[in-house]
Amino acid sequence: MNIIPKMETSWNKVLKDEFKKEYFKEIEQKIYDDITNWITIYPETQNIFKAFEKTTFDNIKVVILWQDPYHGEWQAQWFCFSVPEWTKLPPSLRNIYKELLEESKNWDLTSWTEQWVFLLNAILTVQEWTPASHSKIWWAQFTDTVIKTISDKKEWIIFLLWWAFAQGKKKLINESKHTILETTHPSPFSAYRWFLESDCFNETNKLLKENWEKEINWKIK
Repeated sequence: MNIIPKMETSWNKVLKDEFKKEYFKEIEQKIYDDITNWITIYPETQNIFKAFEKTTFDNIKVVILWQDPYHGEWQAQWFCFSVPEWTKLPPSLRNIYKELLEESKNWDLTSWTEQWVFLLNAILTVQEWTPASHSKIWWAQFTDTVIKTISDKKEWIIFLLWWAFAQGKKKLINESKHTILETTHPSPFSAYRWFLESDCFNETNKLLKENWEKEINWKIK
């Protein structure tokens, strides 16, 4: 099964060799096996790399990292934390809105990606109703390469690392070139410890402004 996307040019330039490697063929085989066994996979195969289409490598300013897609019907989208606007609001996203002091009936974070915020799931697929079900099929090797490539080839990117899983990726980031902002996860189980009132979105804009970059309009359109 070929899930290799027609990658946007700037991403293809830095990632094309990964698609030729044996581990990536194993990812494709696992997804093929699941689909032929009538196991529903999220997101749909044509949307697995949608985050890479919406936020080009050349233009990334901010990276937000999460673990894997939502696993419920109609929830899974191709950007981390984002869900289609007609679905029920997930608790973590609700806390993101609280930190933004915003009320919205649109849960889709596409407008962030259009301002060069790269919303990356470390694991790009998941079986329906089974969280972390694809966590052992080499996706982490691929996305670790993505993170390290951003660190190595870009200058002055802001990485928002929320909770221990994301913070475990710090070893891939050159902190002499980039800025890391850490908080707890926006989940109801941990948001109150640090995420809420962390001011991470305002801090991001402050840093962008200091670097003569356009600030992010975090208000959901």
